[in-house]
Amino acid sequence: MKIRYSNPFKKIVLLITVLLLVQCGFAHSINYALQDAPVNEVVWFYFALGFKHIIPYGIDHILFVIGLCLLSTNIKTIFWQATAFTVAHSITLALSMKNIIVAPGAVVEPIIALSIVFVAVENILLTELKPWRILLVFLFGLIHGMGFASALNEIGLPAGKFYTSVIAFNAGVEIGQVTVITTMFACIIIPLRNKTWYRAGIVYPLSALIAIVASYWSVQRIFFNG
Repeated sequence: MKIRYSNPFKKIVLLITVLLLVQCGFAHSINYALQDAPVNEVVWFYFALGFKHIIPYGIDHILFVIGLCLLSTNIKTIFWQATAFTVAHSITLALSMKNIIVAPGAVVEPIIALSIVFVAVENILLTELKPWRILLVFLFGLIHGMGFASALNEIGLPAGKFYTSVIAFNAGVEIGQVTVITTMFACIIIPLRNKTWYRAGIVYPLSALIAIVASYWSVQRIFFNG
């Protein structure tokens, strides 16, 4: 059976492109508590904040990363997806905090949930990495970066330490993601990937569960602003 992606693909790209053109008239908030703090304290604070935004509080981001791991047991597959995701969310995190590209959370959060659904469903339909998957992961990464920026903006940044704070926060996010990927490979993929029932017993049920949870989040965030 041939799977057609052209229309949904174009709609997703168009929607994300429109979102990236949305600009709001506010700058990032100031964290006065750390304004005069030593650089090492600032770095550690925002690094820890970024890590905790993934583990344990970023359940949606954790499921997205787990979904990326389930497409294939080939380490190159997760490498290319993780790289695209990292580059993308790093770009929009910095640009959003600079107030160059900003989108409201009421729009960003539902798309984050939908991106998880999309990746989970593709894991069931596909058995290998396709070029469009990398592109879509990159586009979804742009949206996730806006979500990271929204969380960071709630805390604010100390005046004069913008780049230090953003880089430290992003480093924390990256270590959180690497922790999830490492855990997936150590606990599930490496021990079980050679089993004949790996896809039927691991990939399909986990992907289906992720899709169901993310679908619930999508409805909740779209209709109930949850």
